[in-house]
Amino acid sequence: MIENSARRKKGLRRFSKKPLAMLLVLMLLATLAGCAKTETKPEQAKQEEKKVAPVELKLAHFWPATHPAEVELVQPWAKDIEKATNGQVKVTSYPAETLLKATDVYDGVVKGIADIGISCFAYSKGRFPVCEVFELPGITYNNSKVASNVAWEGIKQLNPKEVQDTKLLMVITTGPGDLYTKTPVKTLADLKGMAIRATGISAKTLQTMGANPVNLPQSEAYEALSKGMVKGNLGPDEVLKGWKQAEVTKYITKTPFLYNTLFFITMNKDKWDSLDPEVQNAIEGVNQKYFEEVAMGLWDKQNADALKYAVDEKNMEVINLSDAEAAKWKEAVAPIQREYIATVNKQGLKGEEIVAKVQALADQYNKQYK
Repeated sequence: MIENSARRKKGLRRFSKKPLAMLLVLMLLATLAGCAKTETKPEQAKQEEKKVAPVELKLAHFWPATHPAEVELVQPWAKDIEKATNGQVKVTSYPAETLLKATDVYDGVVKGIADIGISCFAYSKGRFPVCEVFELPGITYNNSKVASNVAWEGIKQLNPKEVQDTKLLMVITTGPGDLYTKTPVKTLADLKGMAIRATGISAKTLQTMGANPVNLPQSEAYEALSKGMVKGNLGPDEVLKGWKQAEVTKYITKTPFLYNTLFFITMNKDKWDSLDPEVQNAIEGVNQKYFEEVAMGLWDKQNADALKYAVDEKNMEVINLSDAEAAKWKEAVAPIQREYIATVNKQGLKGEEIVAKVQALADQYNKQYK
C-alpha cells in the first residue's frame, strides 16, 4: 500500500507540471503579441495621419472665378492632381486676386504666401529677360497652340536662371492678339498719342509705334476703359468676352504680328522639394496631360468665341489693315528685336541665339499647328 501511495504522488506531480508549462507558454505568447501591437501602432498611426492630413496647396491667380482658365483648366487640373496623388495633395484655387494681386503673384510664390501661382511674366518688367523673347513683335505664331509649345519647349531648352527660384510647372500663352479701341484705328497715324493699356514688351511696342502705353494688369483694364483713362487695349480677343471689354470698346483692329502674352504656372520651390518623389512624378504626369489636352489651345477657343460674341452681340466693327499699311506697322516695330538683343547681351546673355532658337521653334510648330 505504501508503494501504491508513492506511485500516485509521483503521477500527480508529473500531471501538475503540464498545465503549469502550458500556462507559461500562453503568458509568453500574450507578452509577445502585446509587444508586436505596441511596435506596429506608431506606424499605423503614421499611415492614418497621412490619409487624414493631405498637403494643402494654395493657388493664386487673377482671372475671375467664371473665366475658362479657372473653369476648364485650374479646377479639373486640381481635381486630377488630388486623384493622381491618392488624396495626398489638395490644391485650393484663389481666383480674382483674392490671395495676391496679379503683379505680386510670382514674388508671392517665392515667399510662400501662395504655394502655386499663375500670372504673366510681363507683369514683372525686367525680371524675366529671357522669357520676354516669346512676346517680341515680329515673330509669327499661327495660334496659341503654336505659341504655347514654342514657349514651353524654348524655356526647357534655354533653362533661364530667372525662373530657377521656383518650380515651373508649365507655361501657356494667349497666342496672337488684336487692338480694341473706342475710336477706329485704320492707320499708324491713328495710334499717335493714344492711351492704350499694355504691359511688358507690348507696351514698348506701342510706344515705338507712337501710342501712349499705360501699364495696367488685365484685371484693371475694364475700369480704365469705362472711365476713359485709356482709349484702347492690346490683347487676345478673349478679353472682349471674358473680361467684358466689348462693353467698353467699339473697334477691333486685327494685328496678329504685335502681340503674344506668356503665363507661368509655378510652385514654391521648398514646397515642391518637400513632396515625395512619387508624388512629384504623379503631378508632372497630370501637368503634361493638361498642357497637351487643355492649356496649350485654351485661348484659341476663347479667342474665336469672344470675337464672334463681340461682332454678333455687341456690334463691334472689325478693321483689317491693308497689306501696305500692315507693312508700315511691321517696319515700325522692327527695332524692338534689335533692342532686345542688345539689352540681353549686356546682361551676359546670348541675345542672337535666344531669338534664333525661338524663331526656329516658331517655324517648326507653325507647320504642325496651322
